[in-house]
Amino acid sequence: MGRVVVAGGCADETMMIGAPALAGNAALCSGAGLVQLLVPEPLRTAVGVLAPCATIRTLPTSTGELIDAITAFSAKVLVVGPGLGKSIAPDVVVELIARFPGAVVVDADGLNAVSQASSYDVPDPQRVTMTPHVGELKRLLDARGVTYDLDTSAESRHAAACALVEAYGCVAVLKGHGTVVTNGDRLYVNQTGNSGMATGGMGDVLSGVIAALNGQDMAPLEAAILGVYLHGLAGDFAAEELGRWSMTATDLLEYLPEAFCEYDISESS
Repeated sequence: MGRVVVAGGCADETMMIGAPALAGNAALCSGAGLVQLLVPEPLRTAVGVLAPCATIRTLPTSTGELIDAITAFSAKVLVVGPGLGKSIAPDVVVELIARFPGAVVVDADGLNAVSQASSYDVPDPQRVTMTPHVGELKRLLDARGVTYDLDTSAESRHAAACALVEAYGCVAVLKGHGTVVTNGDRLYVNQTGNSGMATGGMGDVLSGVIAALNGQDMAPLEAAILGVYLHGLAGDFAAEELGRWSMTATDLLEYLPEAFCEYDISESS
């Protein structure tokens, strides 16, 4: 049901190993047929242990080599950013997004790279889904010369997500309480999820879920809406069993199947 490539991981002084594995495992738990993780060479073994059902390849650092690696895998969807750090230069990240012809999910350090790049010239930008939290959204808007005073009100969050769409032409997923998903024409406010999900790695899982749904020929907006809903629903199931204080992103992987089953039942009834 679609091939997904995740470009991420960082082998600098602060190593980030779990993020690309979480995204890859979430994609597999959400229906992706095959997943390949592109990670820095020193991380390959560790990431392979964390994501045994994915294939692992060394992360290239030039645009041409990245496109060659992704093309060789026949990837339908690209996730760029989980744990990426500074493994790829910002302009290379933007060039990769521009040259990859399929759906793209940009998260975490991928978003930071976009905000630091010299320009953002991406054909068909509506195929790109950006998944920022509030701080990342502010950096993205600042990079485009858009000053936005975001507060915690629903109206402010809705307007900020729409501002991101206007600035980048993407599908925006503004994470947080009542995650906002919009393409500028339609706007969805998610009602699933809980405070126990405000912990490291949850965004990586969300990126993998959305990417897998993209790979099953869902349009970017629909994939983002359903992905956010199912991600939050899995978090609610996890909180029921484990409590909000103790649940982690790896726990969410265990409850994604239950969320998908619940959704299937509701769709068939």
